[in-house]
Amino acid sequence: MRTILLGPPGAGKGTQAETIVREFNIPHISTGDMFRYNLKQGTELGVKAKEYMNKGLLVPDELVVAMVEDRLKNEDCANGFLLDGFPRTVIQAEALDVVLSKIGVHLNKVVNIEVNPELLVKRAVGRRICKECGATFHVDFNPSSKGSECEKCSGSLYQRDDDTEETVSKRIQVYTSETQPLIDYYDKKGILAVVDGDQPINIVSETIIKVLKED
Repeated sequence: MRTILLGPPGAGKGTQAETIVREFNIPHISTGDMFRYNLKQGTELGVKAKEYMNKGLLVPDELVVAMVEDRLKNEDCANGFLLDGFPRTVIQAEALDVVLSKIGVHLNKVVNIEVNPELLVKRAVGRRICKECGATFHVDFNPSSKGSECEKCSGSLYQRDDDTEETVSKRIQVYTSETQPLIDYYDKKGILAVVDGDQPINIVSETIIKVLKED
């Protein structure tokens, strides 16, 4: 199973990614993890990326694509993979098509989780994170049994500074405007599957798995 997971901030991609990875026994590949790995290992790609990052510049597409290509050639991707956070643009999507063609594989499906913007704001504003272990809770949808403490490690829970209605609304607007061309790109290819993310987590998971198995 080779798939891409799309969805706005707060759509629950992290949770759904875990379900997909577990169901199909494939690696979850995020751009953040790739960057951290290459920087930590001091790879040639990591060194080049660091030069741009140290200057406060965006890492060029060709470098990001090279990291993705390098990662997809790993043995654990033999049965497939789940890409999260890449591609972000049509140019990156086209570059990914070239990479996959070189490897001799193709995407099975691109899953787009759609969520009502008002619900996304409510999810973000109510989010609470543990200072110690990073566990995530929600004051309405998934409260800690220990109130303001983490039920896993008893650490203090806090709200991110950018989890405000105004900031979240802007993040959603930016995501939507930037991602729509990408959604259209995969829709034209006939591999886009739209999933209603307003539903309970378990229903969204079941729907995604069903959609992916239909391929």
